[in-house]
Amino acid sequence: MENIGLIVMLLFGITFLGVLSNKYKFPFPIALVVSGVVISLVPGLPVITLQPDIVFLLFLPPLLYGAAWYTSWHEFRANIRPISLAAVGLVFFTTTLVAVAAHALIPGMSWPLGFLLGAIISPPDAVAATTVTRGLGLNPQLIAILEGESLVNDASGLIAYKYATVAVLAGNFVFWQAGLNFLLVVTGGVAIGLAIGAIMYFVHKRFICDPIIEVTLTLLTPFAAYLLAEHFHGSGVLAVVSSGLFLSFNSATILTHQSRIMSYAVWDVVVYVLNSLIFILIGLQLRSIMEGIKDYSKSELIFYGAVISAVVIVVRFVWVLPAALLPRLFSRRIRQTGSIDLRNSVVFGWAGMRGVVSMAAALSLPLLMPDGNPFPHRNLIIYLTFCVILSTLVLLGLTLPWVVRTLRIPAYSIAAEEYDARIKVVSDTIGYIEENMSQINGELLNNIKSKYEIKYERLQKTDLPAGYFGQTENQPVNIFNEFSQLQLDMIGVERQTLTRLHREGGASDEVLRKIERELDLEETRLRMEIYNG
Repeated sequence: MENIGLIVMLLFGITFLGVLSNKYKFPFPIALVVSGVVISLVPGLPVITLQPDIVFLLFLPPLLYGAAWYTSWHEFRANIRPISLAAVGLVFFTTTLVAVAAHALIPGMSWPLGFLLGAIISPPDAVAATTVTRGLGLNPQLIAILEGESLVNDASGLIAYKYATVAVLAGNFVFWQAGLNFLLVVTGGVAIGLAIGAIMYFVHKRFICDPIIEVTLTLLTPFAAYLLAEHFHGSGVLAVVSSGLFLSFNSATILTHQSRIMSYAVWDVVVYVLNSLIFILIGLQLRSIMEGIKDYSKSELIFYGAVISAVVIVVRFVWVLPAALLPRLFSRRIRQTGSIDLRNSVVFGWAGMRGVVSMAAALSLPLLMPDGNPFPHRNLIIYLTFCVILSTLVLLGLTLPWVVRTLRIPAYSIAAEEYDARIKVVSDTIGYIEENMSQINGELLNNIKSKYEIKYERLQKTDLPAGYFGQTENQPVNIFNEFSQLQLDMIGVERQTLTRLHREGGASDEVLRKIERELDLEETRLRMEIYNG
């Protein structure tokens, strides 16, 4: 009970850190890894260690499912080539070179242990990448590649992690058997994930209309996909990713408006808490981990951490340019699709931050070997993983905005795309009214039609960046801002009146909550309408 209370208090502290992170525009993943260091330095805190299997099951399915849910299938499919090169080729390339460096550098680090370390720290983190790059105005294709890479490379890295762990535990490794099993594991995982996705699609579509039940099912789905795939010796990670992509793509048709609003809110909280919790756990274990590697001197540990981190960072840059140029060399179709902006390649190389998935994988290492001896170099591998996360988040994450500014990458604004989409939606709606609702009472028809005509007229007055509609000067992006702000001000007046009525007894709690919810939803819509990017 005391340990639970301690974790709750530390979660409060990290949540307050999140408040400061938002206020001062400091990337929250960096704040998390620093908080882990701070927690480890507080004297008297107990060491809390979860069973490795529990860590894997508790953290990975929801984190990977959440990342898959926010990944656009259209963008993923359109950029499948660069995503595959990075998420498979770069992961195994990094795993191999980290294994070579660890085997050569660290006494007693066998090849299987080296590959295990490489598999853990090879995949960049989706949350870290998107958080650090948010607001930098990067090309949406680059963002899509980073998000797709971070999603799929977790799967490839964790599959490599699984085989490396088996090699350490069994003491042998047969390459051709591993290659065959790899294909079976991948195929089985994807098939089971899609099957779970199809079943849940049918259940959501035909039987469910209650938002609480729907959101509960979205929380249970990743665990069902993971456990079922693992039971049949498939890749639980790929099953989670496959089901998440499938259901995310179909979410517009299977979830009600209430369910979508609730599910996004719930999933944001779940991912936030799990990210915070994993670094609390590493902070509470870091002191005992350091005790477990006290046979190494401080200078050796710093040297090992620095070298492995440098290998991880440099390997990504070594990979970027050949991966961008070689496909164009061998394919005329790729050459004809457009030119390469090497500045985006530099940003891609710089965005290789590691995060929570690597940390969860490291904490999931077995405690004991089959013969009862401690798992070799477990504490050292966890320490090196933490070093890589710390160095990539701090060194790369904090300097990425400076790199973008130095390279003078033109900021991309999504305002024009949003404008086109809004114009299309409003125009088609007006057309539908004119073609299909002529029989409706004249006053009612005029009222509903005028609503969309007003929207259309306001869109025509929207300010967009230079070059759209022939503007010659940069203008502030302003989509509905002035009119929407006036509506927000009026909602504030409505809230004041409602609060006064409630305090004076003129409105019951039930009436208050109903009208308050209507105002909340309307304010949410208006604030989304005001675009500041």
